[in-house]
Amino acid sequence: MELGSALNFLDNKSILVTGAAGFLAKIFVEKILRVQPNVKKFYLLLRAADHKSAIHRLHNEIIGKDLFKVLKEKCGKNFSSFISEKITVIPGDISHEDLGIKDCNLVQEMLNEVDVVVNLAATTNFDERYDVALGLNTFGAKFVANFAKKCVKLKVLVHVSTAYVSGEKTGLMLENSYSMGETLNGVSGLDINFEKNVIEQKLNELRLLGASDKEITQAMKDLGIQRAQAKEDKVQRMKVSCWSEPYMAPRAVPKGQAKALASPKMGKLARFYGWPNTYVFTKAMGEMLVGEFKANMATIILRPTIITSTFKEPFPGWAEGVRTIDSLAIGYAKGKLTFFLGDVDSVVDLIPADMVVNAIIVAMVAHASNQPSETIYQVGSSMRNPVKYRSLQDFGYRYFSKKPWINKDGKAVIVGKIRVMDSMASFHRYMALRYLLPLKGLEFANTAFCHFFEGVYSDLNRKISFVTRLIDIYRPYLFFHAIFDDINTEKLRMAARSSLAENDMFYFDPKCINWDDYFMNTHIPGIVKYIFK
Repeated sequence: MELGSALNFLDNKSILVTGAAGFLAKIFVEKILRVQPNVKKFYLLLRAADHKSAIHRLHNEIIGKDLFKVLKEKCGKNFSSFISEKITVIPGDISHEDLGIKDCNLVQEMLNEVDVVVNLAATTNFDERYDVALGLNTFGAKFVANFAKKCVKLKVLVHVSTAYVSGEKTGLMLENSYSMGETLNGVSGLDINFEKNVIEQKLNELRLLGASDKEITQAMKDLGIQRAQAKEDKVQRMKVSCWSEPYMAPRAVPKGQAKALASPKMGKLARFYGWPNTYVFTKAMGEMLVGEFKANMATIILRPTIITSTFKEPFPGWAEGVRTIDSLAIGYAKGKLTFFLGDVDSVVDLIPADMVVNAIIVAMVAHASNQPSETIYQVGSSMRNPVKYRSLQDFGYRYFSKKPWINKDGKAVIVGKIRVMDSMASFHRYMALRYLLPLKGLEFANTAFCHFFEGVYSDLNRKISFVTRLIDIYRPYLFFHAIFDDINTEKLRMAARSSLAENDMFYFDPKCINWDDYFMNTHIPGIVKYIFK
């Protein structure tokens, strides 16, 4: 690959970015506006009711963030006019045809002008409602690909996925694509349109039963997990089981049973399609649809691993939202995390957000040839510069021992070494002795004293169920023993080193990261500043 100049490529280009208020999208837009102010136009798609609401989101959720302070200083008093000239905000929704854009004239303008489409819209919630996740992560990918195909000047489509579509395997995770209907465990019968029908039938059933909004939400969450990973195996047949028999007509159910049926209890579970949660399941199906509908487009599927705060640009340590490992750091610093469940000697694959953005830009330059292709890039660190959970524990202990969190009472939270449980068996023993036995005693007392302890019992039971569900969802990542191959990404880095004029500007080699220095002086201070509340 002869890459030439990334800045020349970006000059006078129009770029459509979906999910524009997201973490990566903001960094992507800021980077290009800062290094190549001659970019022609950003079309930023935002979920909003109308243009006024979209403008509000632009100012409050994008350019109003600290992330843009370097660009503001660079532009000075011209910042507002510069943004007005370079950014067009679009209210829309990728889960609909033509991205849900209602302005026909704007749609035609975009189809005539857009050179690059970058799909960053997604729900990243592991425990998302299945209907929401399928709409955004799966069918949204299809609608973006279909829109990109109609852009007459299109050079390249970039679809950002996740490395964890590979599931919870061990060994080396290759940069392989998914064929339509392929599953992780070889089970046949995965049909994306069928999954959509499952959802529609289940929703119709729940409404017929008079389920509340809360019950419907929980049922949709359960459905996603069930479709991703479980099937009935020596379990009670559901009295109304649309998720396993999606074309069965709903039947009347006695009043009062709606709540029970809205969130059915499963017995022994066995792997169905092989994905650990709704998020990666729907992202994998999204990749399938991109492959199916890309036609003759140059297409990039970029799979980042766990994304962390910025390494260098626009300044070190910028972060937003509680990401996977940051939730552990917050809980630990505030004294709420007393134990860790997982293999502390396993590798946790991390990559700073600005490196992911740089990889996207360099990949755009490399593939903007109008030639039909599909290349997958896994962007992470486990192959080139691995770091272990044990190191993360050490970084957290050292940092918060020196700079403890001050709680709302003005007192410093003293942290210590946390208890490590290295197996699910040890976790279940801990839960049984610490919580389940007291819960059983409380249940007995509650019955004996005419439900006097009903509130306490219900609260404890709810908390135990919540923790158990979280552990089930995150377990594959806590005991993850795979390494993500990045041979395609390394080839891209090699091409950048040899032929990209601005190689230093678009760095994305994890070998340059000193994890001790990054966590102690960049990442943890960043999440304390921007995320801790």
